[in-house]
Amino acid sequence: MSIARASIDRALVTWMLIIGCLLGGIWGFATIGRLEDPAFTIKNAVIITQYPGASAEQVAREVSEPLESAIQKMAEVETITSSNKPGVSRISVEVESTYDGTELPAIWTKLRNRVNDAQSSLPSGAQASVVNDTFGDVFGLFFAVTTPGFSDAETHQIANYLRREILAVDGVADVELAGLPEEAIYVAPKTAITTNLGVAPGALAGAITSATSVSSAGSVTQNGQDIRIEAPEGSNSVDEIASLTIGVGGEVIDLTDLADVTRERVAEPSMIIRYNGQDAFTLGVAGKADLNIVDIGHAVDDRIAALMQDVPAGVQIQPIYQQHVVVEEASNAFLVNLAMSVAIVVIVLAIFMGWRAAIVVGATLLLTVVGTLFFMSVFGIEMERISLGALIIAMGMLVDNAIVVAEGMQGDMHQGKSARDAAEDVASKTQIPLLGATVIGIMAFAGIGLSPDATGEFLFSLFAVIGISLLLSWVLAITATPLLAHYLFKVGDQVEGGAYNGPIFRAYRNTLSLALKLRWLVMAGLIAVTVVCYIGFGQVKQQFFPDSNTPLFYVHYKMPQGTGIHRTADDMALLEEWLSKRDDVVSVSTFVGGGATRFMLTYGPEEGLKSYGHLIIRTETLDAIPPLRQELEDFARSTLTDGEFRTQRLAFGPGGGAPIEARFSGPDPVVLRQLAQQAMVEMKKTNPLVQDMRTDWRERELVLKPVYADERAQATGISREDVASAFLTATDGIRAGVYREDDRLIPIMVRNAGATDEGAAHLIDQPVYSSAAQAYIPVTQLIDGFDYEAQDTLLQRRNRVTTITVEVGLPADTNVAAVFTQVRPAIEAIPLPEGYKMEWGGEFESSTKAQGSLGKQLPLSLLIMIVISILLFGQLRQPLIIWLLVPMSVNGVALGLLGTGLPFSFTALLGLLSLSGMLIKNGIVLVEEIDLVRAEGVPFRQAVLDASTSRLRPVVLAAATTILGMIPLLSDAFFASMAVTIMGGLGFASVLTLVAAPVLYYTFFPKARRADA
Repeated sequence: MSIARASIDRALVTWMLIIGCLLGGIWGFATIGRLEDPAFTIKNAVIITQYPGASAEQVAREVSEPLESAIQKMAEVETITSSNKPGVSRISVEVESTYDGTELPAIWTKLRNRVNDAQSSLPSGAQASVVNDTFGDVFGLFFAVTTPGFSDAETHQIANYLRREILAVDGVADVELAGLPEEAIYVAPKTAITTNLGVAPGALAGAITSATSVSSAGSVTQNGQDIRIEAPEGSNSVDEIASLTIGVGGEVIDLTDLADVTRERVAEPSMIIRYNGQDAFTLGVAGKADLNIVDIGHAVDDRIAALMQDVPAGVQIQPIYQQHVVVEEASNAFLVNLAMSVAIVVIVLAIFMGWRAAIVVGATLLLTVVGTLFFMSVFGIEMERISLGALIIAMGMLVDNAIVVAEGMQGDMHQGKSARDAAEDVASKTQIPLLGATVIGIMAFAGIGLSPDATGEFLFSLFAVIGISLLLSWVLAITATPLLAHYLFKVGDQVEGGAYNGPIFRAYRNTLSLALKLRWLVMAGLIAVTVVCYIGFGQVKQQFFPDSNTPLFYVHYKMPQGTGIHRTADDMALLEEWLSKRDDVVSVSTFVGGGATRFMLTYGPEEGLKSYGHLIIRTETLDAIPPLRQELEDFARSTLTDGEFRTQRLAFGPGGGAPIEARFSGPDPVVLRQLAQQAMVEMKKTNPLVQDMRTDWRERELVLKPVYADERAQATGISREDVASAFLTATDGIRAGVYREDDRLIPIMVRNAGATDEGAAHLIDQPVYSSAAQAYIPVTQLIDGFDYEAQDTLLQRRNRVTTITVEVGLPADTNVAAVFTQVRPAIEAIPLPEGYKMEWGGEFESSTKAQGSLGKQLPLSLLIMIVISILLFGQLRQPLIIWLLVPMSVNGVALGLLGTGLPFSFTALLGLLSLSGMLIKNGIVLVEEIDLVRAEGVPFRQAVLDASTSRLRPVVLAAATTILGMIPLLSDAFFASMAVTIMGGLGFASVLTLVAAPVLYYTFFPKARRADA
């Protein structure tokens, strides 16, 4: 007994399947995890090593090099990059894409061991390296907190209170604070007194350190019990620090007689954050993995609302980004799109097949979608942008199976067959071809879903959901569809042979008959159209991942290297003031000194630099961004002429960096800068569209170098370190201890009173303490003046080789691929000295990696698809006919994208793969039908015409329902180009299936033609 007949005979089992899909789908929708973007692992760790006093070159040579050498021994590492600034080494380690997230903890442990082993090879002045493997953590609930009128200490208390309370919310994994005011206790020696008394700088620092230290006092045993002795408490207030006493020359002197003690904000904080122009700090909340971010987000919102009753009046918590809101909106939009798609399917089928067929196919489609939600929940596949899109992508293929079965049963029952006989007859002819075509459609996406890199991980749910939904659609098409048709279809509605006598069928049959006569002309025309469309496809804009549909965009502003953070903040204030007057701007979040906390998986924070300013601008609508962005650029480029200004849209998916990047590697920094400069000149000369050209080394900085007088200094017993310590006291200050305030550790700095004066004139009068003479010596006796020198203060290395990267921006909506194609020959023609090399980064590198990874998986997928198509027919000519149609599928894609002006993005590539699957599927069923009709003894030409005519309605209806079902996606920035790809391509593919496939079939069987004649 066939499955289709059994589904009617054993209706109870089929109804259990139907009800199981419905109830399982409801349960799955209620319990499935929800995310904004699919989780992909950021396989990066960052190692920070402090080396105070060292130049960027010394840091690279003495710290980064030995650490990189140790890390390079790990087979799991793909790329090692380092950023070397004066006193700081920052090494980023990227793991090979073949390792998944479950393997990373062991890799990070191995990395820590390598770094720890390398500590012995670092110079004595270098501090212990810190390995940060949480670099990729995402804080999807991101708030700005403003505390106007509160002191810095009160702001810290408020921040810690909020963090502590939000951490207690169920589902919250971590809470990160950033931008809190930084304070220090400054001890400013009175130079005239300390010099006259000969008080050593170390005496001040030592007294403060001992007064604020925590030390053990041991324990005693009494009656068999250990009792710990607590050391006397240290100074716990600024007044107590000021009242410390110091022994000088056998006398005890109060610290207040020797120095002024104050508590104040540090002069150069590491970061400044403002929200709508008001000082703020940020609070990022990360949810636990595998939990529903929507539930976590609402719980956090409820907790914050409750906390607002307890926090002091005036404190405001403003959302910068709320992932749960975005996810909830996406889920609701999905339900609307799904309802629209199902409604479109039902309406189209009702018009062309009648309301009974519309209900049968529409119900099967709905069961397939809700059943897919059940399996998604079971297998832990979250509901996010990609998985929701996969259901829409698969809609055309999902409905096709049901249409084929319903249309076949309807035709047979019209001719008088019973529902059982019609189901058995249709299933016997179509269930195996449909299964083979379904598997081929799934395999079209296997190359992407099984790719081991970040793109494959990002898009895995696409492959999984399409695989589940298509297989389920086949199962339901041969079980639920026959049963529903049994209840709704009527027997003998039409006279025999009347199913395909309508005017549309007759017109198609006459057109196809003419095409068979003029088959050589038709094939020549198809080839000519294909060639023209491929040429046109070369004019389509290329894009890796499309821009996000979240109404956010960024500003990146970089002042010359070495610019102070307050100068940068002043320039950002001009932008804030301009934006505050705009009605289309909802909020402006300002970050000076570094990027924001990673609030989206696809957001990459910039490295901390005091010369860097960053804005996150939220607009009322997505459509408001392009004009606002253009006007802002016009204003900023004309006003902020000292810095480098550029805007950037938030993009979907992994990637990042400048659109075009060229990397030059070699030993000599001077030569590398020359090559980078030459590359920028060539790019500008080749294409005037390029803008915002820069290097990741930034500008050289002026360095003040005292000329140390060896003989004179050594005669007084003063070393280079003594001179450096004196200058440090006169500028940034020497850390002498910490002041404990609750859970805060506030540094205590010994710093001269004139340390913040402009310029370096006060350094000339700086006295230096000689331990040998136990007296102060003027610095003018120890140095022969000062020299100025321009130094590289931001040296970048890649895989242990000094590397400079030229980064190039482009105007919005520019075809990046076209510009890259123009500038590429000019850059590659630059002569490189021996030992130097050039390689491309940017979008070219990202897309090349993604396509390369796809290319590794694609041959196996193609092989499986070809083998299945051959096994279905047991011959070679039929599969060859079908596969010859695939290259022509680009025709409609080119026309659609050129007509709409949309780029061919990575999502459009997914649409092209989906289109190929649908085209192959329709081709298989059509060619199989011709074979079956021929097997009944029908003359060859008539068999081609009869079989093709019988497939007209399923092909056209499947195409129409799919094309119309894509309409809701046209407004989605992520899926728009994919929707146009499927709509344009499928419209043309239908012509290929209904005209090109029969013509090719008729041409490929010359013996049958002659026998027919």
